[in-house]
Amino acid sequence: MTLQQVKYADAVAACGSISEAARRCFVTQPSLTEAIRLLEEELKIAIFTRSSRGVSATHEGDEFLASARQILDDAARIHDKYTGKILRRPQFSVSCQHYAFAVEAFMAVVKANAADSCDFTLRETVTSEIIDDVARHRSEIGILYLSNRNERAITKILRKEELVFEELFAAKPHVFVGRKHPLARKKIIRPEDLDEYPYLTYEQGVENALYFAEEVMPAIDRKKNIRVRDRATMTNLLLGLDGFTIASGVHAKGYNSAIVSVPLKLDDLIRVGIVRRVGIPLSSAASAFVAAVRERIAAR
Repeated sequence: MTLQQVKYADAVAACGSISEAARRCFVTQPSLTEAIRLLEEELKIAIFTRSSRGVSATHEGDEFLASARQILDDAARIHDKYTGKILRRPQFSVSCQHYAFAVEAFMAVVKANAADSCDFTLRETVTSEIIDDVARHRSEIGILYLSNRNERAITKILRKEELVFEELFAAKPHVFVGRKHPLARKKIIRPEDLDEYPYLTYEQGVENALYFAEEVMPAIDRKKNIRVRDRATMTNLLLGLDGFTIASGVHAKGYNSAIVSVPLKLDDLIRVGIVRRVGIPLSSAASAFVAAVRERIAAR
Protein backbone atom coordinates (compact mmCIF):
# COMPACT_ATOMS: atom_id res chain seq x y z
CA MET A 1 0.00 0.00 0.00
CA THR A 2 1.35 3.41 -0.96
CA LEU A 3 0.38 6.90 0.14
CA GLN A 4 -0.61 7.62 -3.46
CA GLN A 5 -3.08 4.73 -3.47
CA VAL A 6 -4.57 6.04 -0.24
CA LYS A 7 -4.97 9.49 -1.82
CA TYR A 8 -6.70 7.97 -4.83
CA ALA A 9 -9.14 6.04 -2.63
CA ASP A 10 -9.93 9.18 -0.63
CA ALA A 11 -10.55 11.12 -3.85
CA VAL A 12 -12.89 8.46 -5.24
CA ALA A 13 -14.90 8.46 -1.99
CA ALA A 14 -15.14 12.26 -2.01
CA CYS A 15 -16.16 12.47 -5.69
CA GLY A 16 -18.34 9.37 -5.94
CA SER A 17 -16.89 8.96 -9.41
CA ILE A 18 -13.75 7.34 -10.83
CA SER A 19 -13.55 9.79 -13.71
CA GLU A 20 -13.94 12.88 -11.53
CA ALA A 21 -11.40 11.54 -9.01
CA ALA A 22 -8.93 10.92 -11.84
CA ARG A 23 -9.41 14.48 -13.08
CA ARG A 24 -8.82 15.96 -9.63
CA CYS A 25 -5.74 13.79 -9.10
CA PHE A 26 -4.31 14.66 -12.54
CA VAL A 27 -4.05 11.01 -13.54
CA THR A 28 -5.70 8.93 -16.24
CA GLN A 29 -8.82 6.97 -15.33
CA PRO A 30 -7.26 3.56 -16.17
CA SER A 31 -4.26 4.35 -13.96
CA LEU A 32 -6.43 5.32 -11.00
CA THR A 33 -8.70 2.29 -11.49
CA GLU A 34 -5.68 -0.03 -11.56
CA ALA A 35 -4.23 1.58 -8.41
CA ILE A 36 -7.50 1.01 -6.54
CA ARG A 37 -7.73 -2.57 -7.83
CA LEU A 38 -4.21 -3.37 -6.58
CA LEU A 39 -4.98 -1.75 -3.22
CA GLU A 40 -8.15 -3.83 -2.79
CA GLU A 41 -6.25 -6.95 -3.84
CA GLU A 42 -3.48 -6.30 -1.32
CA LEU A 43 -5.89 -5.58 1.55
CA LYS A 44 -8.23 -8.41 0.50
CA ILE A 45 -11.31 -6.20 0.76
CA ALA A 46 -13.65 -4.45 -1.65
CA ILE A 47 -13.35 -0.74 -0.84
CA PHE A 48 -15.94 0.38 -3.38
CA THR A 49 -18.97 -0.95 -5.17
CA ARG A 50 -19.60 0.28 -8.71
CA SER A 51 -23.03 0.82 -10.28
CA SER A 52 -24.68 2.87 -13.00
CA ARG A 53 -25.19 5.65 -10.44
CA GLY A 54 -21.52 5.90 -9.52
CA VAL A 55 -19.15 4.57 -6.88
CA SER A 56 -19.90 4.11 -3.18
CA ALA A 57 -17.91 2.68 -0.29
CA THR A 58 -18.66 -0.76 1.16
CA HIS A 59 -18.88 -1.29 4.93
CA GLU A 60 -15.25 -2.47 4.95
CA GLY A 61 -14.43 0.47 2.68
CA ASP A 62 -15.94 2.91 5.19
CA GLU A 63 -13.66 1.52 7.90
CA PHE A 64 -10.62 1.69 5.64
CA LEU A 65 -11.40 5.26 4.52
CA ALA A 66 -11.70 6.50 8.11
CA SER A 67 -8.18 5.23 8.83
CA ALA A 68 -6.94 6.41 5.42
CA ARG A 69 -8.03 9.99 6.09
CA GLN A 70 -6.20 9.92 9.40
CA ILE A 71 -3.05 8.77 7.56
CA LEU A 72 -3.43 11.57 5.01
CA ASP A 73 -3.95 14.17 7.75
CA ASP A 74 -0.85 12.96 9.61
CA ALA A 75 1.22 12.98 6.41
CA ALA A 76 0.01 16.50 5.64
CA ARG A 77 0.97 17.74 9.11
CA ILE A 78 4.48 16.30 8.76
CA HIS A 79 4.83 17.85 5.32
CA ASP A 80 3.56 21.23 6.52
CA LYS A 81 5.86 21.21 9.55
CA TYR A 82 9.08 20.64 7.61
CA THR A 83 8.34 22.41 4.33
CA GLY A 84 5.97 25.17 5.37
CA LYS A 85 3.72 24.27 2.42
CA ILE A 86 0.10 23.13 2.76
CA LEU A 87 -0.15 19.65 1.26
CA ARG A 88 -3.77 18.93 2.16
CA ARG A 89 -6.58 21.30 3.05
CA PRO A 90 -7.77 20.78 6.65
CA GLN A 91 -11.05 18.86 6.56
CA PHE A 92 -13.72 18.56 9.22
CA SER A 93 -17.47 17.94 9.28
CA VAL A 94 -19.94 17.78 12.17
CA SER A 95 -23.67 16.98 12.22
CA CYS A 96 -25.71 18.23 15.14
CA GLN A 97 -29.10 18.94 16.57
CA HIS A 98 -30.09 22.62 16.66
CA TYR A 99 -27.64 24.00 19.23
CA ALA A 100 -26.44 27.61 19.06
CA PHE A 101 -23.37 26.77 21.16
CA ALA A 102 -22.30 24.23 18.51
CA VAL A 103 -22.43 26.93 15.84
CA GLU A 104 -20.39 29.22 18.08
CA ALA A 105 -17.77 26.50 18.64
CA PHE A 106 -17.65 25.75 14.91
CA MET A 107 -16.97 29.41 14.16
CA ALA A 108 -14.12 29.39 16.69
CA VAL A 109 -12.48 26.42 14.94
CA VAL A 110 -12.79 28.08 11.53
CA LYS A 111 -11.28 31.32 12.84
CA ALA A 112 -8.42 29.46 14.52
CA ASN A 113 -7.57 27.52 11.36
CA ALA A 114 -4.17 28.78 10.22
CA ALA A 115 -4.28 27.27 6.72
CA ASP A 116 -4.97 29.41 3.68
CA SER A 117 -7.78 27.04 2.70
CA CYS A 118 -10.04 24.51 4.41
CA ASP A 119 -13.02 22.25 3.78
CA PHE A 120 -15.30 22.42 6.85
CA THR A 121 -18.97 21.43 7.06
CA LEU A 122 -21.61 22.05 9.74
CA ARG A 123 -24.91 20.19 9.30
CA GLU A 124 -27.85 21.09 11.54
CA THR A 125 -30.17 18.19 10.86
CA VAL A 126 -32.53 15.59 12.29
CA THR A 127 -31.42 13.03 14.86
CA SER A 128 -31.51 9.97 12.61
CA GLU A 129 -29.39 11.73 9.98
CA ILE A 130 -26.81 12.72 12.60
CA ILE A 131 -26.30 9.06 13.47
CA ASP A 132 -26.26 8.04 9.81
CA ASP A 133 -23.81 10.82 8.86
CA VAL A 134 -21.28 9.65 11.44
CA ALA A 135 -21.81 5.97 10.71
CA ARG A 136 -21.33 6.55 6.95
CA HIS A 137 -18.34 8.92 7.41
CA ARG A 138 -20.14 11.96 6.05
CA SER A 139 -19.38 13.66 9.38
CA GLU A 140 -16.53 12.96 11.75
CA ILE A 141 -18.65 13.56 14.84
CA GLY A 142 -22.26 14.27 15.74
CA ILE A 143 -23.87 16.14 18.62
CA LEU A 144 -27.14 15.01 20.19
CA TYR A 145 -28.63 14.40 23.63
CA LEU A 146 -29.72 11.47 25.75
CA SER A 147 -32.47 11.50 28.37
CA ASN A 148 -34.48 9.03 30.43
CA ARG A 149 -36.96 8.81 27.55
CA ASN A 150 -34.59 8.06 24.65
CA GLU A 151 -31.37 6.68 26.13
CA ARG A 152 -32.14 2.96 25.76
CA ALA A 153 -33.29 3.24 22.12
CA ILE A 154 -30.53 5.62 20.99
CA THR A 155 -27.79 3.65 22.74
CA LYS A 156 -28.98 0.45 21.03
CA ILE A 157 -28.82 2.15 17.62
CA LEU A 158 -25.36 3.59 18.31
CA ARG A 159 -24.05 0.17 19.37
CA LYS A 160 -25.41 -1.41 16.19
CA GLU A 161 -23.63 1.25 14.07
CA GLU A 162 -20.38 0.84 16.07
CA LEU A 163 -20.65 4.35 17.45
CA VAL A 164 -20.12 5.64 20.97
CA PHE A 165 -21.65 8.55 22.92
CA GLU A 166 -19.31 10.74 24.99
CA GLU A 167 -21.03 13.21 27.31
CA LEU A 168 -20.11 16.90 27.09
CA PHE A 169 -22.45 18.25 29.77
CA ALA A 170 -25.72 17.56 31.57
CA ALA A 171 -28.45 20.13 32.27
CA LYS A 172 -31.97 20.31 33.63
CA PRO A 173 -34.70 21.02 31.02
CA HIS A 174 -35.63 24.66 30.48
CA VAL A 175 -38.55 26.35 28.74
CA PHE A 176 -37.53 28.85 26.05
CA VAL A 177 -40.03 31.70 25.56
CA GLY A 178 -40.04 35.29 24.36
CA ARG A 179 -39.11 37.92 26.93
CA LYS A 180 -42.69 39.30 26.79
CA HIS A 181 -44.31 35.87 27.18
CA PRO A 182 -46.76 35.64 30.15
CA LEU A 183 -44.55 32.92 31.71
CA ALA A 184 -41.21 34.64 31.18
CA ARG A 185 -41.02 36.06 34.73
CA LYS A 186 -41.71 32.78 36.51
CA LYS A 187 -38.89 31.25 38.57
CA ILE A 188 -39.97 27.75 37.53
CA ILE A 189 -42.53 26.46 35.04
CA ARG A 190 -44.65 23.32 35.43
CA PRO A 191 -45.82 21.31 32.39
CA GLU A 192 -49.44 22.20 33.10
CA ASP A 193 -48.57 25.93 32.94
CA LEU A 194 -47.83 25.44 29.24
CA ASP A 195 -51.16 23.90 28.22
CA GLU A 196 -52.59 26.96 26.45
CA TYR A 197 -49.46 27.86 24.47
CA PRO A 198 -48.17 26.43 21.16
CA TYR A 199 -45.39 23.86 21.62
CA LEU A 200 -42.65 24.32 19.01
CA THR A 201 -40.57 21.25 18.20
CA TYR A 202 -38.12 20.24 15.51
CA GLU A 203 -39.65 18.01 12.85
CA GLN A 204 -37.73 14.75 12.42
CA GLY A 205 -38.66 13.80 8.86
CA VAL A 206 -39.60 10.22 8.04
CA GLU A 207 -37.93 8.95 11.22
CA ASN A 208 -40.38 10.67 13.55
CA ALA A 209 -40.17 8.15 16.41
CA LEU A 210 -40.43 9.62 19.92
CA TYR A 211 -36.84 8.71 20.79
CA PHE A 212 -35.54 10.84 17.88
CA ALA A 213 -37.21 14.01 19.21
CA GLU A 214 -34.94 16.91 20.17
CA GLU A 215 -37.15 17.83 23.13
CA VAL A 216 -37.44 15.84 26.37
CA MET A 217 -41.17 16.51 26.69
CA PRO A 218 -42.98 14.81 23.76
CA ALA A 219 -45.46 16.68 21.60
CA ILE A 220 -48.12 14.04 22.23
CA ASP A 221 -48.42 15.47 25.76
CA ARG A 222 -49.43 18.90 24.38
CA LYS A 223 -52.67 20.27 22.92
CA LYS A 224 -51.09 22.73 20.46
CA ASN A 225 -48.13 21.52 18.41
CA ILE A 226 -46.11 23.23 15.70
CA ARG A 227 -43.13 21.54 14.03
CA VAL A 228 -40.31 23.41 12.28
CA ARG A 229 -36.99 22.53 10.60
CA ASP A 230 -34.62 25.43 11.41
CA ARG A 231 -33.68 27.66 14.34
CA ALA A 232 -34.56 30.95 12.61
CA THR A 233 -38.15 29.81 12.09
CA MET A 234 -38.26 28.52 15.65
CA THR A 235 -37.23 31.92 17.01
CA ASN A 236 -39.73 33.84 14.86
CA LEU A 237 -42.62 31.63 15.94
CA LEU A 238 -41.62 31.72 19.60
CA LEU A 239 -41.91 35.50 19.50
CA GLY A 240 -44.84 35.82 17.11
CA LEU A 241 -47.15 33.18 18.59
CA ASP A 242 -46.25 33.26 22.30
CA GLY A 243 -44.98 29.74 21.76
CA PHE A 244 -42.41 27.77 23.71
CA THR A 245 -39.87 25.03 23.25
CA ILE A 246 -37.85 22.83 25.60
CA ALA A 247 -34.04 22.80 25.63
CA SER A 248 -31.02 22.59 27.92
CA GLY A 249 -30.99 26.27 28.93
CA VAL A 250 -27.45 26.73 27.62
CA HIS A 251 -27.26 29.95 25.60
CA ALA A 252 -24.63 30.91 23.05
CA LYS A 253 -22.96 34.29 23.52
CA GLY A 254 -24.84 35.89 20.64
CA TYR A 255 -28.19 34.24 21.40
CA ASN A 256 -31.28 36.36 20.68
CA SER A 257 -31.79 38.67 23.67
CA ALA A 258 -35.54 38.56 23.10
CA ILE A 259 -35.56 34.89 24.20
CA VAL A 260 -35.31 33.79 27.84
CA SER A 261 -35.10 30.37 29.46
CA VAL A 262 -36.94 29.31 32.61
CA PRO A 263 -36.33 26.02 34.50
CA LEU A 264 -38.96 23.36 33.83
CA LYS A 265 -40.22 21.20 36.69
CA LEU A 266 -39.61 17.87 34.99
CA ASP A 267 -37.87 14.85 36.46
CA ASP A 268 -35.35 14.35 33.67
CA LEU A 269 -31.86 15.37 32.64
CA ILE A 270 -30.56 16.45 29.24
CA ARG A 271 -27.16 14.85 28.59
CA VAL A 272 -25.58 16.44 25.52
CA GLY A 273 -22.57 14.72 23.99
CA ILE A 274 -20.69 13.80 20.88
CA VAL A 275 -21.23 10.69 18.79
CA ARG A 276 -18.11 9.23 17.18
CA ARG A 277 -16.90 6.02 15.58
CA VAL A 278 -15.41 3.43 17.89
CA GLY A 279 -11.63 3.15 17.74
CA ILE A 280 -11.08 6.07 15.32
CA PRO A 281 -9.05 8.96 16.78
CA LEU A 282 -10.37 12.47 16.25
CA SER A 283 -8.67 14.81 13.82
CA SER A 284 -7.04 17.97 15.17
CA ALA A 285 -10.00 20.04 13.93
CA ALA A 286 -12.53 17.73 15.61
CA SER A 287 -10.56 17.81 18.86
CA ALA A 288 -10.44 21.61 18.68
CA PHE A 289 -14.21 21.71 18.12
CA VAL A 290 -14.91 19.52 21.16
CA ALA A 291 -12.57 21.68 23.26
CA ALA A 292 -14.36 24.82 22.03
CA VAL A 293 -17.73 23.37 23.04
CA ARG A 294 -16.41 22.49 26.51
CA GLU A 295 -14.97 25.99 26.95
CA ARG A 296 -18.28 27.60 26.10
CA ILE A 297 -20.25 25.33 28.39
CA ALA A 298 -17.82 25.96 31.27
CA ALA A 299 -18.19 29.71 30.78
CA ARG A 300 -21.99 29.64 31.07
